Amino acid sequence: MSAFEKYEAMVLSCIDPRFQDLVHKENAKKGLTNKYSAFTIAGASIGVVAPTFKKWHQTFWENLDISVQLHNIKKVIVINHRDCGGAVAAYGQEKFANKEAETETHKSALIEFKKQLKIKHPELEAELYLMDLDGSVISFN
Repeated sequence: MSAFEKYEAMVLSCIDPRFQDLVHKENAKKGLTNKYSAFTIAGASIGVVAPTFKKWHQTFWENLDISVQLHNIKKVIVINHRDCGGAVAAYGQEKFANKEAETETHKSALIEFKKQLKIKHPELEAELYLMDLDGSVISFN
């Protein structure tokens, strides 16, 4: 077993500076302080599944492979967020015309991520979230 066996998860989140502290606080609430590998990419799950960002996909999956090997992770926690410029760049403004459309677009990307995860790493669990600007989260688990 690696020296990193205390790690429990990988957290996939967005690069948006407004959400770094909020994501950290959310993970602390779950008791994950110093117990997760972090991967940040524009759009979070959108950066991993959207055709617009196809060149990024392999980088994420290779990083996950090494995180599983080195850190003995058991799940991937994905935290997308509202008002995401990366999401708009990937899918267009019309997919974010209102809160309901925005929620559905994120939900679809998160579900697609989980589907791909089950193919590539069937041993891993997935937790799917959408975070608001105030730090509140919606779960799609």
